[in-house]
Amino acid sequence: MSIDRWVMRFAGTVVLGSLLLAYLSGPAWLWLTAFVGANLFQSSFTGFCPLAIVLKRFGIKPGQAFS
Repeated sequence: MSIDRWVMRFAGTVVLGSLLLAYLSGPAWLWLTAFVGANLFQSSFTGFCPLAIVLKRFGIKPGQAFS
Protein backbone atom coordinates (compact mmCIF):
# COMPACT_ATOMS: atom_id res chain seq x y z
CA MET A 1 0.00 0.00 0.00
CA SER A 2 1.34 3.42 -0.93
CA ILE A 3 1.79 6.51 1.22
CA ASP A 4 -1.15 8.13 -0.55
CA ARG A 5 -3.53 5.44 0.63
CA TRP A 6 -2.10 5.48 4.15
CA VAL A 7 -2.61 9.26 4.38
CA MET A 8 -6.21 9.01 3.15
CA ARG A 9 -6.94 6.11 5.49
CA PHE A 10 -5.43 7.91 8.50
CA ALA A 11 -7.18 11.21 7.72
CA GLY A 12 -10.52 9.47 7.28
CA THR A 13 -10.10 7.61 10.55
CA VAL A 14 -9.21 10.79 12.45
CA VAL A 15 -12.15 12.70 10.94
CA LEU A 16 -14.65 9.96 11.76
CA GLY A 17 -13.16 9.52 15.23
CA SER A 18 -13.37 13.23 15.98
CA LEU A 19 -16.97 13.35 14.77
CA LEU A 20 -17.81 10.47 17.09
CA LEU A 21 -16.03 12.21 19.98
CA ALA A 22 -17.88 15.45 19.20
CA TYR A 23 -21.17 13.58 19.33
CA LEU A 24 -20.32 11.79 22.57
CA SER A 25 -18.28 14.42 24.43
CA GLY A 26 -18.81 17.87 23.03
CA PRO A 27 -18.38 20.08 19.99
CA ALA A 28 -14.80 21.09 20.83
CA TRP A 29 -13.63 17.90 19.08
CA LEU A 30 -14.72 19.42 15.78
CA TRP A 31 -11.52 21.48 15.89
CA LEU A 32 -9.63 18.25 15.22
CA THR A 33 -11.78 17.68 12.14
CA ALA A 34 -11.06 21.24 10.99
CA PHE A 35 -7.31 20.74 11.53
CA VAL A 36 -7.27 17.55 9.44
CA GLY A 37 -9.28 19.22 6.68
CA ALA A 38 -7.00 22.26 6.63
CA ASN A 39 -3.92 20.04 6.51
CA LEU A 40 -5.36 18.05 3.59
CA PHE A 41 -6.23 21.29 1.81
CA GLN A 42 -2.76 22.81 2.17
CA SER A 43 -1.17 19.49 1.26
CA SER A 44 -3.02 19.50 -2.06
CA PHE A 45 -1.22 22.75 -2.97
CA THR A 46 2.18 22.30 -1.38
CA GLY A 47 2.71 18.55 -1.32
CA PHE A 48 3.88 18.86 2.29
CA CYS A 49 2.33 16.34 4.68
CA PRO A 50 3.94 15.47 8.02
CA LEU A 51 2.43 11.97 7.99
CA ALA A 52 3.86 11.32 4.52
CA ILE A 53 7.33 12.23 5.78
CA VAL A 54 7.01 9.81 8.70
CA LEU A 55 5.69 7.02 6.48
CA LYS A 56 8.51 7.55 3.98
CA ARG A 57 11.04 7.11 6.81
CA PHE A 58 9.38 3.79 7.65
CA GLY A 59 10.08 2.66 4.10
CA ILE A 60 6.56 2.75 2.69
CA LYS A 61 6.62 3.42 -1.04
CA PRO A 62 5.31 6.77 -2.21
CA GLY A 63 2.39 7.03 -4.58
CA GLN A 64 1.63 9.71 -7.14
CA ALA A 65 0.90 12.50 -4.66
CA PHE A 66 3.93 12.15 -2.38
CA SER A 67 6.70 10.96 -4.69
